[in-house]
Amino acid sequence: MPEPTVWTVDPVVKCDVGGIVMTYNRPGHEFIIKDTHRGLWYEDGALTKVLGAGRYEIPPQQKWFRELPKVECILVDMRERDLTIKGQEILTADKVAIRVSILVQFSVTDAKAAIHTVENYEDRLYSDVQLAARRSLAAMMLEEILTNRNRLSEEILADVKEAATGYGVAIRRADVKDLIFPGNLQEIMNRVLAAERKSQAELVEARTRAEVEEIEAHARAEATRREAAADAEASKLRQTAEAEAAQVRAETEARVYEQRQKAAEILEQHPSLLRMAELETLRDLAQNANARIYLGMEPGGLRVGRSGSERDE
Repeated sequence: MPEPTVWTVDPVVKCDVGGIVMTYNRPGHEFIIKDTHRGLWYEDGALTKVLGAGRYEIPPQQKWFRELPKVECILVDMRERDLTIKGQEILTADKVAIRVSILVQFSVTDAKAAIHTVENYEDRLYSDVQLAARRSLAAMMLEEILTNRNRLSEEILADVKEAATGYGVAIRRADVKDLIFPGNLQEIMNRVLAAERKSQAELVEARTRAEVEEIEAHARAEATRREAAADAEASKLRQTAEAEAAQVRAETEARVYEQRQKAAEILEQHPSLLRMAELETLRDLAQNANARIYLGMEPGGLRVGRSGSERDE
């Protein structure tokens, strides 16, 4: 008896049934399912079980002159793979036509749903992502798209993820790969970007200049305040010194006056002391050749006078 033919899944083979699948229906043929695939086992067109990794054989259709169910097995690739939606021309909310390419990474999680729910799950996923991108871009302004591409990717993923789960597909990411603008718009955008950079540089320069002026004004105000405080302190010290000097002069004059008053009282009590003071004065005047002395006898003692020239001196 010859060895049965063994069929394995070539991971490069592509069929028309929702991505990488292969159908086995020849009676007596053996095939192997790897861990990367799942098999849908049909008997007379009805799904009876889902096969995991292992070796299987398609049974014969007749046995002992009795008809057996017709068996076929469809293999579904469960590995993660990429799907690129290329060059979709879409109008933004401000009526700018842009071309966008989107990269989708997905995998089949439910082989039965992927084959039974939709005719071709890759085509369905392509359409869903395309429509989600159109909806998201149509609601966004061009500036929003340029400054926040992550938001666009997140909106597309959120829009498609739940729907894809319904036909057995899990989407890991859906990112905007390329954004292509018309030629004239590209030139305008470059000019706008250049103008924005220039305005930002001027704004930074103006802010720096304003900050420098503010610092200088603050420094001048602080210097003026300190100078005023120093002048006030100096004026206060000067006034205090003048007051102390005036007080000292007043105290000195009071002491001198008191001493003179005491001397007058002593002279009044002792006239001979006054006479001695007169004689001392005469002695001092006699030492000056230009001095003139006038003597007169009057009641009350000797009168001593100076000449007019001496008084002027």
